[in-house]
Amino acid sequence: MSAETPASPSSGELDAARLLLARLGVRPEDLLAPVASERPAAPSFAEYVPVVSGAVSDGTRRVYGSYWNRLVEQWGDRRLDEPTPTEIEALSRRVRAGRVIRRNGRGGSLSAEHFIAALRCLYRHAVDDELVADNPAKRVAKPRRVASTRHALVGERLAEINEVAASTGDDPVLDTLLLRLHTETACRRGGALALRPCDLDAEQCLILLREKGGTSRLQPVSPTLMAHLLAHAAERGAPREGQLLRRMDGTPITRRRYNSLFARIGRHLPWAAAQGVSAHWLRHTTLTWVERVYGYAVAQAYAGHAEGTGGEDTTLTYARAKLPEVAAALAGLVGEDHPLAEAHPSAGSEMGRSE
Repeated sequence: MSAETPASPSSGELDAARLLLARLGVRPEDLLAPVASERPAAPSFAEYVPVVSGAVSDGTRRVYGSYWNRLVEQWGDRRLDEPTPTEIEALSRRVRAGRVIRRNGRGGSLSAEHFIAALRCLYRHAVDDELVADNPAKRVAKPRRVASTRHALVGERLAEINEVAASTGDDPVLDTLLLRLHTETACRRGGALALRPCDLDAEQCLILLREKGGTSRLQPVSPTLMAHLLAHAAERGAPREGQLLRRMDGTPITRRRYNSLFARIGRHLPWAAAQGVSAHWLRHTTLTWVERVYGYAVAQAYAGHAEGTGGEDTTLTYARAKLPEVAAALAGLVGEDHPLAEAHPSAGSEMGRSE
């Protein structure tokens, strides 16, 4: 006996079906989507982590790489679509408990924060590649960030740091140049390491800083610092488009130079070791002074901070500081004229004297 052809639904039946779907929150097109069993099996963490690691920037890989390695160690054979938010939270706690204890540590909150951020980044790529349906790491809250203990250094403390750098170590010329570069420009460590001879504009006393997030900015420097940077590049054989800061044998420095420099400073200055002073403290010191003397807009431009989208930062879209104002702040900081500086009532009051 042949099967009967089903009758077409009436308009009333169709209306009832549409009403039911609407109440269930289901769209008609959702019924045409492939079921979960038809989705290709997601890759394992061991298979996918190298893919993402090879696709991200060097800076992202440096921050997240150790956490991705931990994922491969713990869940290498598991598929990306297997861990639940609860499992992710539990693993973040184990990462926090097993962190390396450092003198400037904050109880492991930063390790847990970076682990969750690394996992979110991994899953974001997996969602974009249509390997998983959603990002479970987004449903895991990051730990509340602990306030930084960094603060501006008074003039006497800054002088002590420079004195140690100039009188100890195997390359005082390099170390004092590093400290002056960070003090004058408030640049980040990555910006200093990325500096090239071709980034120096000797005529206008400007350097091109390329820092995190792919940002770049022209930053004024004093004629004295510009002369030392040019001499350093020439004496140590820095290629025009290669890294400028180099050791005496001509090889480029790395982040380890900073680690050894401030470890040595800490051995000579117990207060610096106790507080965990690093190159980033110089950025705090300079920007605090600039803000107090020249105002928030100039400090924001001096720091190279991106402008916000609301409140006070919206006003700064119209009142943003220009390069001549940043140059004027530098002139006041170092007590040295700059070719681009605009006149300012506070110019000439050096940071060390203002403390």
